[in-house]
Amino acid sequence: MKNLLFLFLLALSFTAAAVIIPDGARDSRYRVAGSALPALADLPTEGQGTLIAPRWVLTAGHAVRMMRQMPSMRFVTIAGKRRAVRRIVLYPDFLAGAAKLNALFKQTKVDPAQWLARFASVHSRMHDIALIELAEPVKDVSPVPLYRGNGELGRVIEIYGKGATGTSRKGEAPNAPHRTTLRRAENPLTGAQGQWLDYKFDCGRDALPLEGVIGGGDSGGPVLIHDRGAWKLAAVSKGLNGNKADLLAFRHGTFRQGICGQHFTNSRVSFYAKWIDDTMKNRGQRP
Repeated sequence: MKNLLFLFLLALSFTAAAVIIPDGARDSRYRVAGSALPALADLPTEGQGTLIAPRWVLTAGHAVRMMRQMPSMRFVTIAGKRRAVRRIVLYPDFLAGAAKLNALFKQTKVDPAQWLARFASVHSRMHDIALIELAEPVKDVSPVPLYRGNGELGRVIEIYGKGATGTSRKGEAPNAPHRTTLRRAENPLTGAQGQWLDYKFDCGRDALPLEGVIGGGDSGGPVLIHDRGAWKLAAVSKGLNGNKADLLAFRHGTFRQGICGQHFTNSRVSFYAKWIDDTMKNRGQRP
């Protein structure tokens, strides 16, 4: 039961990645070469980010935990080359929000409606985003521009991931590897409010030709939107935005991430644009 709780916590709060596809879809249609997105940054072991300036990678706050704790892991890989990390900058209150979320997951046996209300309250005040400053500028890869508008709702986004995969019938397997082949999927945005962009896993007639959602292993990966002739970074992948069905499945020991109807949330770049700009300008400072 402890292992299942860990998986549920990760899915609901701290796991985001890869591509889970509708049952019956051809996996080969989702696989893409690394050249499809040269600015994709692989974090050590698992986790991803996106090169947004020659010295800067944008990712999720929870994705850099191992890099923060282990100096030997302070590097990213971009276009097949290892790039040393100078520093990691978390959004100011990320750690406080993460602590509140972890505390909440020790109290899952209360009334489901009560627990989900608490989760929604904590989630609404979380800021899961981070910047990685590289030791040297990347000169052989072009950064991805940021989407700074507020017209995301209803738009189709592209999701990239190299982590765990699976299909909508069974979801992601508990022991699925978190670093696999690069895949790309699409999904229409169903929510754009505050610091979050949301979408849903549709598997029936409403599903797009390349419908897909994030799985486990590439937290902080890119969510792209096409704007004025270019693909821009609209968000970084965060994880499952759970509901009552997910909570009850956990209690019954049947929870899986990547089931039809699940909702997913991502950290919205336009909300954090000023913080991103200010952080990159103050590159001489060390937190």
